[in-house]
Order: sequence, then C-alpha cells, then structure tokens
Amino acid sequence: MDFDRRRTATLRTKRIQQKVNGIDTNIFEHCVQLYTLPPTSTISLEEFEELAVERLKVLRAVETVGVRCSRGSQDYKTLLEKEIKNSKLKRSILKWRDNVSHFILRLAYCRSEELRRWFIQQEIDLFRFRFQQESAESRARFLEINNLGYKPIDTEEQKEVLVNLQDSEGKEALAIENVQHYKVPFTEALDLVRSRRVYVHHGFAYVPQDDLVSILLTLFRMQLSHSLAVSNLQSFASPGRRWEVITNVVSLSRRYIGQDYASKKPVGEITADMIDLLSKTSFPLCMQQLHSAFRSNHHLRHGGRMQYGLFLKGIGLSLEEAIRFWKSEFTKIMDGDKFDKQYSYSIRHYYGKEGRKADYTPYSCIKIITTNTPGVGDFHGCPFKHSDPDVLRQKLAGQGLKQEGVDQVMQFVKGGHYQVACARVFELIHGSLSGGLIDVEVSFQHPNQYFEESYKRLHKDKINSNTPQAPRAVQIVPPPSKDRQSDTVTNLKSNSQDVTAPAASTASDPHEEDDFDELDETVLLDEAE
Repeated sequence: MDFDRRRTATLRTKRIQQKVNGIDTNIFEHCVQLYTLPPTSTISLEEFEELAVERLKVLRAVETVGVRCSRGSQDYKTLLEKEIKNSKLKRSILKWRDNVSHFILRLAYCRSEELRRWFIQQEIDLFRFRFQQESAESRARFLEINNLGYKPIDTEEQKEVLVNLQDSEGKEALAIENVQHYKVPFTEALDLVRSRRVYVHHGFAYVPQDDLVSILLTLFRMQLSHSLAVSNLQSFASPGRRWEVITNVVSLSRRYIGQDYASKKPVGEITADMIDLLSKTSFPLCMQQLHSAFRSNHHLRHGGRMQYGLFLKGIGLSLEEAIRFWKSEFTKIMDGDKFDKQYSYSIRHYYGKEGRKADYTPYSCIKIITTNTPGVGDFHGCPFKHSDPDVLRQKLAGQGLKQEGVDQVMQFVKGGHYQVACARVFELIHGSLSGGLIDVEVSFQHPNQYFEESYKRLHKDKINSNTPQAPRAVQIVPPPSKDRQSDTVTNLKSNSQDVTAPAASTASDPHEEDDFDELDETVLLDEAE
C-alpha cells in the first residue's frame, strides 16, 4: 500500500516535470513572478484542486501573519518564511505550481469587490516578502526577465548626483555608493516622490534598489486588479464537466482547509454532565453563547441546534449522551413525547443514524462567519462578527479580560479579523502557545480546534500522548459523475472569453453547506415557535 502511494506521487511529479519541460519556461526563470502569462498546460482535476488548496493555505497564512505582526519585523519574516517553506510553492517544477495555483485562485476571487480586495492584498504582501528575500543580483535579474526597462546608473553618473542623493535619502556618501540606484520615470514612482524619498532630475527618479519594491508593488497591484476585473466567472461556460470544475472553484474562497472534526474525539469520552464545566473553561465564545442561551431559554432554534450540536459531537459527545443533554433541558418547557417527536430525529440524523446516514461535520469558523446570519431570537453565528460592539465588550469583560485586552480584541474585530480576535482571547485566557512567538496555527479555523487546544492546556496529565491524531482534512468533494474515475483533465486557460456560463453558485463546499436540506418537515416544526 505504501509502495503504491509512493509510486503514485513519483508519477505525478514526473507528469508535472514533463509539463514544465514541454512549454516556454521563460516565465519560470525567476522564483518571483508578476503572473503576466496564464498557464496553458493540461492538468488533472485532482492536481487542480491540490494546487488551489496549497496556495489558499499560503495566502491565509500571509493574512494572519500580517495582522498579528508588523510587516517587515523579524517575527513577520520568521513566521512567513516558515509557512512558505511548509508549502509546496517553493522553487523550476515548483515555480510552475506557483504560477498555476495563482491563476486558479484568480477564478475563485474575481467574483466580487470584497473577494478581489482580499486576494490582491495577500498576493501583494506575498510578492513583497518574496522580492525582499532576494539578493541584489536576483532582483536585477527579475527586472531583466520582466523587461521593465529600469536601468541602473553607472558609477560616473552616481558621482555626479551623489550630493543630491545624500540630501534626499539622508545617508552618508559611503552608504549611498554601496547601493545600486535605478533611473525610473517619476510618474511610476509617485509614492516615493510624494514622500520625498528619492531625488528627481529631468523627469527621472533615482531609486535605491531597496525601494524598487514600492514601484513593483504598484505595478503588480494595477495589473492584478485589472485582470481580476475582466476575469469574472461568467466568461466561462459550458455545461457538464467544465462547469462542475468551475463551481468547485467558486467555493474556494470560503473553504475550510483545516482538521476534520467529523468523528474526532480529542479528549476521550465526554458526557452530558461535563458540558456545563467545559463550557466555562474550554469553549470558544460562540459556543459559550449558545450554551448559555440554551440553559436560560431551555430551547435553541434550528441554526443554534445545528451549530452547537455538531460542535458537541466533534468534542466527543456520543449520540446517547447528546439526546440526554438536549432532552434534559427541552423537557423543562415541554413533555418528553413532544421532544421525541420533534427533536430527537434531527439529533440522530446529524449523528448519521437517520435519513441518508451522512456523517455531518462540525461547522468551521468560515462557515459560521459567512453563512446563515442570525436574526432576532437566534444565538448562533460568530460573536466577533455578528454581535453589537458594546455587547461584545461586555461579553469579553465577562471572560475576565482586562480593559487593555478587550481593546486589543476589538481592534482585530474592527479590522474584520474575527478569527484572529478569537485567537487573541484564547491567548489572554490561556497564554501563548508558542512561548511568545505567535504561531499561525493559533489563529483558529474551527471552534473544535479552540476546544482541543484549551483542553490540552488545562488537562495535560489526563491526555494520552499516544492518542492518534485525525488526519488533516481538505474537505474538497469532487463533483458527482459516473466517469469520475476516468483520467479527467481540465484545461487551464484562464483568459478564455469565448463562452458564457450560468450564474455562479455561491454555495460553499458540499460538506460545509449540508444543513439537513432533505430532512422531513417535521424536524423543523419548532422554527415557528
């Protein structure tokens, strides 16, 4: 079995190398790219999805590191370098992966202004980091490969303008002489001119090599913004397999790519009697909110029961204990027969014992944040996203956070970084998991991840270190098709505009979006209550 897996991986690598060898690889001469030429090779659907997820992981890490660390700081460089090294988007064959994965995500993030803004910002930050990591020779080679026309000034000219360069840069003559300068049309260096960081003469700005990245970022941003604006998914067409691939791409922007908590029991058996205490010590704020509302009202509406019930399933609450937990509270406002008739079926259903017998997965943070916005009388959702700021401040204070900590969390909330805000609450309560250096993984992607990390912290002596960990789950579901086992291929021509497609679906990953759409109507009788 292991031999077969190794053989498959080797064959896949050889196929990719053949693709790289079979095309003009000028765009792959440098590990930093402007992505001016889309890929034209043919890849399998499996490779298509794999490349998309690889890059999505990197971009989300770029976002998290950028929010939590000052750009350019040592912590920022250390963490981002670690994340990129852990990915497969490194250096000939890997340059090809970098190029293809970028264009795949263009398809996923071209559909709205919000998605385009997010994608551009993360790609800009990734480009800046990569370019600044390169040597002076490598940067010069990048300019040459991309025909940017920025020429370095010679020693004689540098001596002629040395005094002016000293005045504009505020440096000693020796420091100026040791840095390569480029003559750039001043209209392409307006940010540097505006901040008076460069010397301008006869329409040209004299730009030190370290500041070239500012010009390149402006160029890259303009180019990428234009490409995304014209590359909307309605340009793609054709019913059948191509459209199935595109609808899979649509879900990438909201896809959960972390651990699978469908049947994971990280801390052993959990009983109904343990829930009250665990809710105070190890539940994330979203689940604390649901638990408190359930105990106070003896009832939760469908959205709350789904979010909370699947979370409890994910932490290890068995079906029998789940029914006991829900019934003990519901029967404070109704008799047992009514509960059995209207509610027990849905509990058995999401445990895979009724209906299609599907093993439903607990909701990820992305799903909770982006779908099923709570209304009046609802308690599900993400408190950092859906709560009034004043109410959220009260909830944070109720967690025992000091005013300084509350202000820090609210800053993340104000910037729309809800998962980072949740991670900061965790750190303020439990302490940093990485000894002071922020760990990207601590920016939670899943409520069950929060619970697991908290429980491990508080019950180290009770956790068997030999307990096997669940595999990392990507949760990508191939489109259903009778010929799924065939060697399906997808042509990556991302600039195709000769076909039109039906309105793009906004549904997320099938695993994420399955909310009992096929349940009997009797299951939802209480929704009118």
